[in-house]
Amino acid sequence: MRTLKQISPILSGLSELEKWVKSLAINSIPTGSGQQSVTGVEASDDANSYWRIRGKSDGSCQRGTPVKCGQAIRLTHVNTGKNLHTHHFPSPLSNNQEVSAFGDDGEGDDLDIWIVQCSGTHWEREDAVRFKHVGTEVFLSITGEQYGHPIRGQREVHGMPTANHHNYWKAMEGVFIKPSMDPAKHDEL
Repeated sequence: MRTLKQISPILSGLSELEKWVKSLAINSIPTGSGQQSVTGVEASDDANSYWRIRGKSDGSCQRGTPVKCGQAIRLTHVNTGKNLHTHHFPSPLSNNQEVSAFGDDGEGDDLDIWIVQCSGTHWEREDAVRFKHVGTEVFLSITGEQYGHPIRGQREVHGMPTANHHNYWKAMEGVFIKPSMDPAKHDEL
């Protein structure tokens, strides 16, 4: 059993698209809030596709602790330090809810909190999961809408109000911390 712990995963949408969630510091969403864009891309080896799982700002997720189903988390973009975020702005292509990257050095606001929805006790590495936003109750989703200039070919990532096949995600690769049999021992990578 490989339980997902605080890691830097590449999240892959498990809809029929198989797209990876990406964010770039230079891109802002063409309309709406103007915050840093979060898009879906086909390239699984893109360094801008890594997200770190963190607890809420109260420090409720310690490194090496399994992520529980139903746990509140933040997903922080590794390269920019911004958190996966959503708010009541319409997304530019589908008119669902805009998803962006927000904050500085992993600190944003309470609209960065997502609940991991999975079927067991803990998020297992092989499991498809959903992320439900705490503040607005939408599900992190990707469908088929594709941007033109300046981020041509990238897919819109957005929030949808209902659970469906467009909002399953899987950690495809990353740094996975193996559980220790003795919690008093701690090994660094």
